[in-house]
Amino acid sequence: MPGKPASPTRQLSSLPLDSLKGVGPGLKQRLATLHLNNVQDLLFHLPLRYQDRTRIALIGRVLLGQDVMLEGEVVSCDIEFGRRRSLVCRIKDGSGLLSLRFFHFSAAQKNMLATGAKLRCFGEIRPGKTGFEIYHPEYQIIKAGESLAVSDRLTPVYPATEGLQQTRLRNLIDQALALVTGDSLREWIPQQVLAQAIRQTRWPNLSQALAYLHHPPADAPVQQLLEGVHPAQQRLAFEELLSHRLCLRRLRKQSAMQQSPGMHAPAHYRTQFLQQLPFKLTGAQQKVSDEIREDLEQRRPMLRLLQGDVGSGKTVVAALAALQAVDNHFQAAIMAPTELLAEQHYLNFCQWLQPLGLKIGWLSGKVKGRQRREALATIAEGSARIVIGTHALFQDDVVFQNLGLVIIDEQHRFGVHQRLALREKGNSQHTQPHQLVMTATPIPRTLAMSAYADLDVSVINELPPGRTPVNTLIIANTRRAEVITRIHAACQSGSQAYWVCTLIEESEALECQAAEVTWQALQAQLPDLKVGLIHGRMKPAEKAAVMSDFKQGALHLLVATTVIEVGVDVPNASLMIIENPERLGLAQLHQLRGRVGRGAKASHCLLLYQSPLSQAGKLRLGIMRDSNDGFYIAEQDLALRGPGQVLGTRQTGLMSFRIADLVRDADLLDPVRSAADYIEQSYPLHVDPLVDRWLGGRELYGNV
Repeated sequence: MPGKPASPTRQLSSLPLDSLKGVGPGLKQRLATLHLNNVQDLLFHLPLRYQDRTRIALIGRVLLGQDVMLEGEVVSCDIEFGRRRSLVCRIKDGSGLLSLRFFHFSAAQKNMLATGAKLRCFGEIRPGKTGFEIYHPEYQIIKAGESLAVSDRLTPVYPATEGLQQTRLRNLIDQALALVTGDSLREWIPQQVLAQAIRQTRWPNLSQALAYLHHPPADAPVQQLLEGVHPAQQRLAFEELLSHRLCLRRLRKQSAMQQSPGMHAPAHYRTQFLQQLPFKLTGAQQKVSDEIREDLEQRRPMLRLLQGDVGSGKTVVAALAALQAVDNHFQAAIMAPTELLAEQHYLNFCQWLQPLGLKIGWLSGKVKGRQRREALATIAEGSARIVIGTHALFQDDVVFQNLGLVIIDEQHRFGVHQRLALREKGNSQHTQPHQLVMTATPIPRTLAMSAYADLDVSVINELPPGRTPVNTLIIANTRRAEVITRIHAACQSGSQAYWVCTLIEESEALECQAAEVTWQALQAQLPDLKVGLIHGRMKPAEKAAVMSDFKQGALHLLVATTVIEVGVDVPNASLMIIENPERLGLAQLHQLRGRVGRGAKASHCLLLYQSPLSQAGKLRLGIMRDSNDGFYIAEQDLALRGPGQVLGTRQTGLMSFRIADLVRDADLLDPVRSAADYIEQSYPLHVDPLVDRWLGGRELYGNV
């Protein structure tokens, strides 16, 4: 029953939300969308930022963009009709006038805001037609003779959801804070670990840290809080990082207890494949391939992350792993995030493995009708030993005969549920398929330690012989004519070039449109060159035909969207122009640049930026110009953009931290690792409560 009094001695982690006053089924459901399922969850639902409601500002002294609390008398309240109907209420104090604007309002609200009424309001100052305005302020009518006290502490602003107002959230969290007494909120980090940490850093204890962060005093160091470096935040960041690490270690142990098929039959296809390859494996490829081969021979699931810079030869290593599965009468599935990359893998695998008599299956969202039914039949009956595709591989109607190995390329681009769904396709007779996840976006050590603590990591850290470093230049768009002259000269001398179009809008349609306009312009400016066009909205057959023409030298210049970011291999292409490079992350720029420098010719990448370039833009493009090292670039990308952008926070589940930040809190990672080892060995019963506190049901996301 809502409003039922809660027992303060009971653990808050087991106290249901409806034990708090005002929580009924509807509110409970809305709280669940924020992963708030018990009273303890509310305590760890931490503020995003704070508002200062400790003083009343003068209307005449407010500044644009400020969050302010004002007190004034209503001088007019009228409905205005423009593009949108709105209620505009003008208020004054002794120093000036200001408008409050409401786009959603009722007749009762209009009546309440009558001329002469006195009110207190809070909101952000915006520009308006007749001076400053506040849209939809929080407000309170002050009755005659009434005096309202101001807050003596900063006001928290929480992550919320539709239909859940800040005032309601604050009320619930205050109720939860009132229940923190005695042992109702356990310290699960052992005293020895905490004593050492607190001695070194003067952190508060858990309940003190929570109380401070939910209600900082009026004189709190706001800048410290905004930067996340206050001791109370660091205390909680330490515990959150610790819980993530323990979660990943737990998943690793659970995985080690599961069974996978041991693949140690004679390497018939593997040997044939190596004999027919026109090149020798590099030392790094050989080392990584040996690590994977040993993993696949074990009867516990392989969970290995393969990192390799652009052009380092990961696909060959993946082919060797797939052939080990085939040699042992299992199927291998290879999933790529884009149609173009999946097609590139399919063409490579067909070229390499069809001569060995192997059937390669192909499945993407664009395979329809009879063709799809035939593809599904070959996968189900097992005649397709290796199956390559996009996310279409994990749809319900795809049934494998005997899936033993899952290879996921550019794994950070897939949603957690997608990766999990493909792995589940191989669950049969209590065994799990082995997993190899690959990325050409090198993951910095700080991220690998935290995000992939449950994976073994292999790195291909050398490029095949004959590859040339790409010379990168930064050029303003005002010199576009010079760039076009340079393309002409390069193509006339037998080279080929890419022109990559990027758009800041998240719109494939607009990006394709921009590419078409550029293609038409370049055709007109370079009439004696053959100029091709490729973008994501073309049919697979059209894209394949254009890529084939470019690969065979029938096209001099290929205008493309970022669809060519990964997987495209044309050794004769030695010049790339990237338009508006300031709009892309460093990792993506490095991926694009990796399409050239794949042969023996000296290769160049021109970053054609729009003036004026921001300070951050100059810094990022300077990093690209000065380095070809993917790992260095990834570290810089992480420092500049944060882990969410680098790894795709929204997709990795485990990576969306509430308070920790992997870059800012990198110095906590080593103490966290030591603490995790100590807790696992000496306090194993503390692992589950710590993981549940910070991750709840979300730890499943790590199990991919």
